[in-house]
Amino acid sequence: MKAVSIHSFGGPEVLQIEEVIQPTPASDEILVQVFASGINPADWVVRQGGNDFLRPFLKLPIILGVDAAGIVAEIGSEVTAFKKGDLVYGTANFPGDGSYAEYCVAKANQFALKPKSLDFIHAAGVPLASLTAWTALFAHGSFKAGQRVLIQGASGGVGSFAVQFAKAKGAYVIGIASTGNLDYLKHLGADQVIDYTSQKFEETVSDIDLVVEASPQRDNTERLKAISVLKLGGTFVSVNIDAPVNEEVKVALAQKQAKGEFPAYQARREWLEEIAALIDKGDVKVSIDKVFPMEEVAAAHRKSETWHVRGKLILEIKKML
Repeated sequence: MKAVSIHSFGGPEVLQIEEVIQPTPASDEILVQVFASGINPADWVVRQGGNDFLRPFLKLPIILGVDAAGIVAEIGSEVTAFKKGDLVYGTANFPGDGSYAEYCVAKANQFALKPKSLDFIHAAGVPLASLTAWTALFAHGSFKAGQRVLIQGASGGVGSFAVQFAKAKGAYVIGIASTGNLDYLKHLGADQVIDYTSQKFEETVSDIDLVVEASPQRDNTERLKAISVLKLGGTFVSVNIDAPVNEEVKVALAQKQAKGEFPAYQARREWLEEIAALIDKGDVKVSIDKVFPMEEVAAAHRKSETWHVRGKLILEIKKML
């Protein structure tokens, strides 16, 4: 099968499309024929050699890619949730058995039936970003309906899902983004938008129950500003698990009697099923910035690395007939 592999760490030039052996699923895994894969920052972080969190798990050569949407081609002997031919979406085994390939294997509990209303291209834009947002909001964010939720980096892949999930679950949602993305956030359902190029959010909002740091910034000074707008006993959740807080941030959290959470995303079938239901109901939209053919994977990585992406970038592995 064809796959995008790396045999050394570095820039986009290390990406290679090559013939590799098709994987075989273990007893608790499924083999998925991949039609599309989402492009995520985690992909090029791995390509570069990882960060302190990922580096211990990286062993060359590596097939890149986490998000996958496609058709179940084979199931392991213990798998009962799927059958051959099911249309699915989810996350490949990470890192290593990646989804930038014509086939990938994954634990069966990392996949679910894809949303009926989405094609493979749009379904591939959902898994990692949505699961990261879901983990931040509901597993670690102490989320409750009626809360005031502030999303930093609200127009990106994770942030756009966080805005929609929080709104669908009954929050008052405030999104921070650049000037050109404010209407986009309103379209997603944000109740209030803040232009970070001209407004200081720490002077604009207060009494926030939950802040979700979904921006690429790993700046503890910005985190201090976010904590300052929390109400007493609020929660600050960051998806940037590779960037720990400093002592000043810890003190600020303590003074606010606030929780500081840095959760890794969790891949759970039941969450993917609930997300699919929200999408099919029309409560959550999937925005695609650009679709790249497999042969243009290097260009896809270069665009992702600019951080100027609205929604998701997609790698098309196989066209639907």
